[in-house]
Amino acid sequence: MSQQCYLAVDLGAESGRVVAGLFDGQSVQLEELHRFPNGAVNVGGTLRWDVLRLWSDIQNGLTAAATKFGTTIASVGVDTWGVDYVLMTKTNELLGAPYHYRDARSRGMLNHALTKVSRGDIFAATGLQFMEINTLYQLLAMSQTNRDLMQLADVFLMMPDYINWLLCGSRVVEFTNATTTQCFDATHRTWAFDMLKRLEIPSHFFPEVVTPGTKLGALREDVARRTNLGRISVVAPATHDTGSAVAAVPTDKTGSPNWAYISSGTWSLMGVEVQEAVLTPRALELNVTNEGGIDGTYRLLKNIMGLWLVQECRRSFER
Repeated sequence: MSQQCYLAVDLGAESGRVVAGLFDGQSVQLEELHRFPNGAVNVGGTLRWDVLRLWSDIQNGLTAAATKFGTTIASVGVDTWGVDYVLMTKTNELLGAPYHYRDARSRGMLNHALTKVSRGDIFAATGLQFMEINTLYQLLAMSQTNRDLMQLADVFLMMPDYINWLLCGSRVVEFTNATTTQCFDATHRTWAFDMLKRLEIPSHFFPEVVTPGTKLGALREDVARRTNLGRISVVAPATHDTGSAVAAVPTDKTGSPNWAYISSGTWSLMGVEVQEAVLTPRALELNVTNEGGIDGTYRLLKNIMGLWLVQECRRSFER
């Protein structure tokens, strides 16, 4: 077969890149086309993501891809870190610059949540470890301090889903990133509406959840024109970056898994792949987490301090 090119937009908490995957029918070769920095921006004492600059850099990378690979490009997919989100109105206006997960607004929200819903009930519903950076506690903080803004929201999108909206206009959330929110029911595989109601968190804006591999649409005409890409397909991979990393583990995935993984970046994550979320009392006691994977799997894992301290030291030394 002739060579096909598949583009990946890979956004991490420290940097982003646009990568071409070149497939000749037997193997995939990767080529990095554009790399750019990422990080928190201090705005009025809060930490935010500069999504518009990220979008500009992504388009630069897509333009570089079109220049080099032209009509061999078949599709583009996006992955990012978890837990962070945007809210948009019915007319697709962004309701503020999205918060960074290290912003202080969610401090104390975990304990506040536990006054309304027990730790056991939250874990039984979501299977996620308890960390104040989780989307659940960010939304709880917003419901306490900016509820009026939440009522204006028509749709909630995770970070990669917002990039997908910019690319093709889709307004859905992909499964692997939805599972990082602690707002997703791990058993019924839909939003945990009952739990959200008990926490008095608005839930009218949660959209459809789609699986990895879903074709979201064609590249917007204006983006296709600006980047010279043409109306290529936008496809949802495992949009949580660790989900995509684990999908690439070079192992035979048939039968019972006999392998584990460590994925290291700003965070390090160590775990195993399982067919269903592990929601046992022992899992709750160990504060492990169940995050979605490809083919309907879950990744039973533990978050470990990764390279964040090193990255922050480097950032400080460069000033």
